[in-house]
Amino acid sequence: MRSRFAPDRQLTARMVVVLVLLALVYGAFVAALVLLLKSVVLIVVIAGGVLVMQYWFSDRMAMFAMRAHEVDAEEEPRLHGAVDRLCALADMPKPKVAVSETDLPNAFATGRSADHAVLCVTRGLLRRLEGDELDGVLAHELSHVAHRDVSVITIASFLGVLAGLMVRMAFYSELLGGRGRRDQNTAALFALVMVVSAAVYLVSLMLIRALSRYRELAADRSAAQLTGRPSALASALVKVSGDIARIPSQDLRTAQAFNAFFFTPALSEDSPLVAAFSTHPSLQKRLDALARLSKELGEPAD
Repeated sequence: MRSRFAPDRQLTARMVVVLVLLALVYGAFVAALVLLLKSVVLIVVIAGGVLVMQYWFSDRMAMFAMRAHEVDAEEEPRLHGAVDRLCALADMPKPKVAVSETDLPNAFATGRSADHAVLCVTRGLLRRLEGDELDGVLAHELSHVAHRDVSVITIASFLGVLAGLMVRMAFYSELLGGRGRRDQNTAALFALVMVVSAAVYLVSLMLIRALSRYRELAADRSAAQLTGRPSALASALVKVSGDIARIPSQDLRTAQAFNAFFFTPALSEDSPLVAAFSTHPSLQKRLDALARLSKELGEPAD
């Protein structure tokens, strides 16, 4: 999709590489299961159907899960005014605008294409951010739509759980259909399937999370360049990250499934081991990148 968001060839290249590698990994995985399990064809068909449904209805599924609803300009004039202004500045189609009635301060964009995208913000975010800070967050999410990484991460994230789904279904199929032949060979077969599945899941998870971390830095950069206010986006990051720490942990765990799509993760990921599998770069890394960009753009110090 053409827009005034600066093209990010590194992001595009990374998305292509990750999707190609995931396709190869899962192609080999399916081939291995075909050799090991007779019922895998049915599993592949079902899993493929689920993938198509998730891709086609990802916007509706995300809004339902976050208890969000679409709002018009009369209901949310401030939000619509900001989105209208930024879309005009970026020369891109305006997505649907939605609000999630939760105090968790966050935002996300979803949808299979720019023409079927939804930009959703939470009530907690609207309540906490000033105008220029909100512009920075909205521009960040619009960048995801413009660069098409929303649909890529939707597909990639689904493939990350495909291995577990396929093996679980295969396991129960064999368990119910093979009671008379459960022996050492069968046990060894399923042990091998589980090992292969775990390896595939680990590789895919690392690929997806590496792409996710880079795309967040890319969206920060594009948003700051579009608005010309890296400091406002940095301020929003600090404010949102600090306030998330005050949200009840039960609410954070509920929202954690959306970490890959959120502006900031629902739960912090600080330890080096956890950070290697995190969906977002560390807060300090994002702030440092915005500080460098602020100097490049010659933004006056606040």
